[in-house]
Amino acid sequence: QVQLVESGGGLVQAGGSLRLSCAASGRTFNNYAMGWFRQAPGKEREFVAAITSGGLTNYADSVKGRFTISRDNAKNTVYLEMNSLNVEDTAVYYCAASARVRSASSYSSSYDYWGQGTQVTVSS
Repeated sequence: QVQLVESGGGLVQAGGSLRLSCAASGRTFNNYAMGWFRQAPGKEREFVAAITSGGLTNYADSVKGRFTISRDNAKNTVYLEMNSLNVEDTAVYYCAASARVRSASSYSSSYDYWGQGTQVTVSS
């Protein structure tokens, strides 16, 4: 069992930056692919970024060049650095871990464990 706790969300002006963190419990964090998803009000949950245990990354087109996913296996933590934020980035951001899929999957069904989410609000 893995528990995921996100932090770092908040209110930021358009053009600003935030860094989200996701701390994972468990001794096998190194083996998990990790992902970030987001859900805006009235919309489906969507893929944002993912990273394999070896550091290969995958990004949604909407965030490429603006967001960076990284992980620190020594700290059991995955990060999402978000730059040049715009109002369309407003959503609850969720961290997810996959024990089954080794790739940086963009499918939510690939992930076995989810955090509770952290709110990111971008004002114009």
